[in-house]
Amino acid sequence: MDNKKILGGLAAAAMAVSVATSSSAEPTNGGSMIVTYKDDVSTLDPAIGYDWQNWSMIKSLFDSLLDYKPGTTVLTNDLAESYSISEDGLTYTFVLREGVKFHNGRVMTAADVKYSLDRVTNPKTQSPGAGFFASVKGFDEASGGSGELSGVTVVDDRTVAIELSRPDATFLHVMAINFSSVVPQEAVEQWGEDFGKHPVGTGAFSLAEWSLGQRLVFAKNPDYYQAGLPHLDEIVFEVGQEPVVALLRLQNGEVDVAGDGIPPAKFLEVKNDPEYANAIVEGSQLHTGYISLNVKMKPFDNLAVRKAVNMAINKDRIVRMINGRAVPANQPLPPLMPGYDPDYKGFAFDPEAAKKMLAEAGYGEGFETELYVANTDPQPRIAQAIQQDLAAIGIKAEIKSLAQANVIAAGGEEDQAPMIWSGGMAWIADFPDPSNFYGPILGCGGAVPGGWNWSWYCNEEIDARAVKADAMTNPADAAEREAMWRKIFTDIQDEAPWVPIFNEQRFTIRSDRLDGPDGIFVDPVHIPVHYDTVYLKGGQ
Repeated sequence: MDNKKILGGLAAAAMAVSVATSSSAEPTNGGSMIVTYKDDVSTLDPAIGYDWQNWSMIKSLFDSLLDYKPGTTVLTNDLAESYSISEDGLTYTFVLREGVKFHNGRVMTAADVKYSLDRVTNPKTQSPGAGFFASVKGFDEASGGSGELSGVTVVDDRTVAIELSRPDATFLHVMAINFSSVVPQEAVEQWGEDFGKHPVGTGAFSLAEWSLGQRLVFAKNPDYYQAGLPHLDEIVFEVGQEPVVALLRLQNGEVDVAGDGIPPAKFLEVKNDPEYANAIVEGSQLHTGYISLNVKMKPFDNLAVRKAVNMAINKDRIVRMINGRAVPANQPLPPLMPGYDPDYKGFAFDPEAAKKMLAEAGYGEGFETELYVANTDPQPRIAQAIQQDLAAIGIKAEIKSLAQANVIAAGGEEDQAPMIWSGGMAWIADFPDPSNFYGPILGCGGAVPGGWNWSWYCNEEIDARAVKADAMTNPADAAEREAMWRKIFTDIQDEAPWVPIFNEQRFTIRSDRLDGPDGIFVDPVHIPVHYDTVYLKGGQ
């Protein structure tokens, strides 16, 4: 994810705020909720959108063959009514639900599934998620411009078969991510590159309004295939709201969720206020915040320079800046992810050793560079701390504080962003498997224009090991597979394409009007909130 997606929302509470630890009544239907964000949404195209802000929005507009049970990482059927797997583990046959309609009223068919998968892997689409489908037969040809995945076959209107070129332990998870969302070809062709501003899916909500720079309105889909969902009639996303202003509006009871979270300067005040004691929902997340070092740009093509930068950053100080809402990181994988190595030491904070290493690499006088960062607090302040640490070893880093979408765009260009602090966009796993922390953000498949491998690191030997690990589909091999991934990630960090900074917790406070199980407000997949399942207390 990003990263896609950081920090839970703060719920409104001029009135007394009370939050039950679980849903206290049967869900009610109707009403509207208001969510605020500082930045406008970059896109709602599921083949393109890949950040924390639009991730759950897209999930509410579109469906995939599979999804996860709300508030969990347990796979469940979505557009697929059922599926079967061949004995050799290479062919997956999905039977679609009957009569599911797109927002334009047309019935979805297996041909739409094939079109959508062909589209996301077509290089003309420039999807950052194309690499997820590398195990599908015909992927290499599709990536080369053939225009289709030969392994995806329409059996009949309700049946699609997907043949893999190799066993893939993560394939069912891939069928649940946003990039697998089913879209109608006619709508994509009608809007072209603007499809992301005019999305048409099968999801619980449809886009009713998008006033750029002001607000988006999602309206309940009356034809949604899941009976009883969504509960709300409408969701209004108001953009252009500074987080501090959003908090004031929350305190006035004007909005329900501040999408950018509790402003860091207010976090301890809110968290320690008895009035909010039962309001905060805390959840762990598969997250790592990091600095990417672009190995294609000098001097970060030099391993010694990358190691020196790793040793220069005071991670403990940065964790204190966010009021202890995280733990320092020393490797790409977070502690909760299978494959995390608790014995790995990484690069210890040692500015003197960093200066010596820079000198030995030929940069005794330091050098000048740029550090890109999203412009929402606390990210610029964290960037300033990084800037100070770099200055202490002779590196002069100019901070480029931009809207999130612009930072992401710069990272997706090979020669634009020498360093990026990923905060506000940092990686949260799309699914709970270590491979998800590799392919899009550290693998060769993500080191492409528009991709999320902002370090542009590509080690073909490690890529081959990753493929081998993902071919281990037998549950009996799970421990061996995990060990392989553990070694992959420590070997990567030895080459220092990242400076891992911290692993963050999520905190969400829901307004007194909102109800539903706690898990949907810190949903590990529909981040930050599983909008489809939220409802109002007592039909407020």
